[in-house]
Amino acid sequence: MTETAAARVRELNLYRQYFDLVAAGQKTIEVRVKYPHLAGLAEGDMIRFRNKGTNETCDVLVKQVNEYPDFEALLDGEGPANVNPTATREEQLANIRTIYPPEKEALGALAITIELLTP
Repeated sequence: MTETAAARVRELNLYRQYFDLVAAGQKTIEVRVKYPHLAGLAEGDMIRFRNKGTNETCDVLVKQVNEYPDFEALLDGEGPANVNPTATREEQLANIRTIYPPEKEALGALAITIELLTP
């Protein structure tokens, strides 16, 4: 896919456990803090996920972006199984908060609905 003004390509890192779920098409919602560099992320954009610490990548199409005040509201609104089908809501909340401490969560949360692009 070629980068255009309408469809941007973003590169983001993922830990192995989440990368594998995305690459298998099992994880349909990516969770991120509402950082300024993600402002403007929209339907039609592409994300190239990189398995953190490797050159392994997979590309996804952004289908939708929803904003939430925090991770609890995000999991309640999107459904935990869409975020991580292998963990309970409580496990996911603990894992997400290990990655993003309270001061980061205070920025707000993004639920990015994704669709795996075939190579």
